[in-house]
Amino acid sequence: MVGLIHPSDLAAWQRWQTRRRGVRGLIGQLRAARHPEPERFHLTAGSEHPRILIAVESLSSSQRAALLAPVHHLPLDEVAVLSPEPATRWLPDHPWREETITDPSADETLDSIATVLAAGHFLPRGAAAYDLASRRGLPFGVVQHGLLVPMAPPLPAGAHLLAWSAADGDFWRSGRTDVTVEVIGSQLFWEARVPEAEALSQERMITWAGRRPIYLGQLHGAEIGRRRMAGAAQRTVLRTTAIYRPHPQERDILSRSIHRWWQRRGITIDRDGGPLPQVEAPVVGVFSTGILEAAARGIPAWVDFGRPPRWLIEFWDRYGMHRLGEAPTPPPPEPDRPPALAVGDWLRHSAG
Repeated sequence: MVGLIHPSDLAAWQRWQTRRRGVRGLIGQLRAARHPEPERFHLTAGSEHPRILIAVESLSSSQRAALLAPVHHLPLDEVAVLSPEPATRWLPDHPWREETITDPSADETLDSIATVLAAGHFLPRGAAAYDLASRRGLPFGVVQHGLLVPMAPPLPAGAHLLAWSAADGDFWRSGRTDVTVEVIGSQLFWEARVPEAEALSQERMITWAGRRPIYLGQLHGAEIGRRRMAGAAQRTVLRTTAIYRPHPQERDILSRSIHRWWQRRGITIDRDGGPLPQVEAPVVGVFSTGILEAAARGIPAWVDFGRPPRWLIEFWDRYGMHRLGEAPTPPPPEPDRPPALAVGDWLRHSAG
């Protein structure tokens, strides 16, 4: 089985990321070096003395499900959230205290923190939260919020991973003995699921047979070169008359140029950008989380990519994704209880 390319070396993973971003990555590094600015964090606290710190890198649906949904199962006065922007609209009603800070380790509000949760330590808020936990010897939990590829960043030393499956836990740990794993399932899929999704998918196949599928774009990704991703998308869309749905991060000049070129060739680009859970059409993609979200809702979903690399084939197998032309991808396994509740239980226990 293919594992992580960088199972423990975060600096090596960051160098790989910079190389994959090419000129844009180098320009970003130069700008940061010439005009260094302190990172700013939005802190939302339930009281003057919170005990649980949750670091969120974005307020995307996947991070909200993984990191903010557990707040509903916690004493709100014990919670503090680090986020890039105000997060109160996604939190339960409470007299939240809000401020902007630059150094979580030195902020008095966080002196009482007893446990920390994040999606990892490879982006600013997770890195700051991990620094705080390391300085004080606190438990550090990592919640899986997306599908795992070999190019994923390594787990922090000594982390407790709350994984979607045993296979994902083994994959992300990649043989390390300093990381513990607990399998809880995916809150994202729990929220997307419908009763008897697999049977529902088969029943709807007749209804959906004449509908144009939605192709889930991923031109922004660093895992596979843009040329190959664009070529694969174009071939699938032309063959199936699918509507191309750009990823929200496909806003760069090159991606927009590709979209315009496709439109001139008669390809329909979905410009509405409505929430994926509202899509009522079959979906096709390469390795998008949206494929399993659709399957959880009982919507026919497939993967398609010509001459896939070995790691991609293993990825499809690990998640049970079916290729275009086969039966639809089955819904992901359903855990016994909401994963957000399991995360909340771990946080309460680790806070002591």
